[in-house]
Amino acid sequence: MYNKSLKIKLTQLGDNHPSIANTYDNIGNVYDHQGKYDDALSMYNKSLKINLTQLGDNHPSIATTYNNIASVYDDQGKYDDALSMYNKSLKINLTQLGDNHPSIANTYNNIGRVYDDQDKYDDALSMYNKSLKINLTQLGDNHPSIATTYNNIASVYDDQGKYDDALSMYNKSLKITQTQLGDNHPSIAITYSNIGHVYSNQSKHKEAISMYKQSL
Repeated sequence: MYNKSLKIKLTQLGDNHPSIANTYDNIGNVYDHQGKYDDALSMYNKSLKINLTQLGDNHPSIATTYNNIASVYDDQGKYDDALSMYNKSLKINLTQLGDNHPSIANTYNNIGRVYDDQDKYDDALSMYNKSLKINLTQLGDNHPSIATTYNNIASVYDDQGKYDDALSMYNKSLKITQTQLGDNHPSIAITYSNIGHVYSNQSKHKEAISMYKQSL
């Protein structure tokens, strides 16, 4: 569908319209989800080239594409490149949107994930807590984005062997997700599985099995 959209837009709008860039971004997202990282980067860079020309260096759309490119690099294990792109995205959004916009929180969360992938746990927690502070202020206590960040913080605590702290965060995440998305949302199953993993790490096998069964 995106390729059909692209063909029509190229005919109607020409090669360098921001709408063309948006379609390249969308195609890139599909490739990223398919694990076709080189194809994704090709699309994102086409989008970036158009938007840099048409919108300038500091437009939020540029930040979005930097964010997308960073996500691919993170998936590829190119962590330094990912951090470079996320920080470019962050710089633009701080300038254009201010310190407390949810997009800033999202980028902090993404940077935290890269640090977590690098086993830089203190740096990861710092980023996750920055994200959490913004989202609690802007979105309230019960937004799904808060649940995501609690989940991320819990994962770090689990990796650090701070199992009680991990369980506390996972249960906070679970409570929000159950309230906002219902008991049968896939996120609930993931969180039950994560809690099971913590119990397994604690050699609490009965509790772990119970959680894993609930995740089914």
